[in-house]
Amino acid sequence: MHPKNISIKDFFYSLPPERIAAFPLPERDASKLLVYQNGEITQDIYRNIANHIPSGTTLVFNDTRVVEARLLFLKPTGGVIEIFALEPSDEYPDITTAMTQTGAVSWQCMIGGAAKWKHGMVLEKKIAGEHPLILTARITQRLADTFLIRFEWQPGSLSFAEVLHAAGSMPLPPYIKRETEESDKERYQTIYAREEGSVAAPTAGLHFTPAIFASFASRNIAQQYVTLHVGAGTFKPVKSDTLAQHEMHAEFIDVTARTIKALINAEKIYAVGTTSLRTLESLYWMGVKTFLNPSIEMHDLEIKQWDVYDQLGQHKLSRAEALSHFLTWMNNRKSNRLICHTQILVAPGYSVRLIDGLITNFHQPQSTLLLLIAALIGDEWKTVYQFALDNDFRFLSYGDGMMIIL
Repeated sequence: MHPKNISIKDFFYSLPPERIAAFPLPERDASKLLVYQNGEITQDIYRNIANHIPSGTTLVFNDTRVVEARLLFLKPTGGVIEIFALEPSDEYPDITTAMTQTGAVSWQCMIGGAAKWKHGMVLEKKIAGEHPLILTARITQRLADTFLIRFEWQPGSLSFAEVLHAAGSMPLPPYIKRETEESDKERYQTIYAREEGSVAAPTAGLHFTPAIFASFASRNIAQQYVTLHVGAGTFKPVKSDTLAQHEMHAEFIDVTARTIKALINAEKIYAVGTTSLRTLESLYWMGVKTFLNPSIEMHDLEIKQWDVYDQLGQHKLSRAEALSHFLTWMNNRKSNRLICHTQILVAPGYSVRLIDGLITNFHQPQSTLLLLIAALIGDEWKTVYQFALDNDFRFLSYGDGMMIIL
């Protein structure tokens, strides 16, 4: 069956609100770990995760960094307008370029209380203190689901990343029903977060600590890093009856040639998080595209939602072949780094090409992330999630997690 015909109601399970973790545990690596392999389920804690990973495996982490994308403005009349900065406008080639803009920037945003923001009104936010900041916002365009906002600020020497850090707050997921606290600045961020641009954390990585990384060395477990800047689309529920009417949110991926070379030589590859998995699987199909057309342009490499289920998916290269073609394409262009969009949808009917395992958290009912799990283990996802519910696992972003060994 083509994934377009998948009925989303088949991917429902009952998640009591009290099972959604509102706060992280005091220690990152004390979270529970469910291990699934060949129909068997065991449990442990993340502190011991190295014991469950085969020697010689390469773990791939997403090093994106969550930005303080939630901005609150007061209207002159006292009403509050909330702006959620999603991603830069199309005038910028990538998120890094947009984040380093000084003085002004255009950004796609969601707006809470948009009806109260009258046409032509300029909102202003002042940050007092040792380094005072004045930030203004005005709507320049109304888009389908979002607004294009022009931000301007003084002092104009600051980058937009610095402005968000000073004026914004951490954008916790909507299912965490509380206000952001100071501790979230650290805990809703992986310890290896580096590239600023996400509006949501790659939560599978929240459990990892320096002690865990130290344990990898003794078991010959390597680490590589990719970047996928997570958009708000990761929380977008599937509201249509079938997937055919659901549009995946396109996200930026950023991968170096050195990482691709390491993946070619890897014995086994485990993705840490669904974002890393989507990045890796996108790289495979980009490799197929460079095999089919060695002179393909960068903008044509983008993976669209249904590409891998249509003609592109008929090609069956090995992992090494696809990545080698891609690396050759990069070398021919004298490029050491890929920055491109992907809209890949991993759902039942899809066979993974690049990974041998996945480390991830538990996901919302009827979400594309749950569909991804079903693509890996079929209807066994029901058994896995029921086991987690029956054994007091904590769910979603600040909850416990699992490792699927394929």
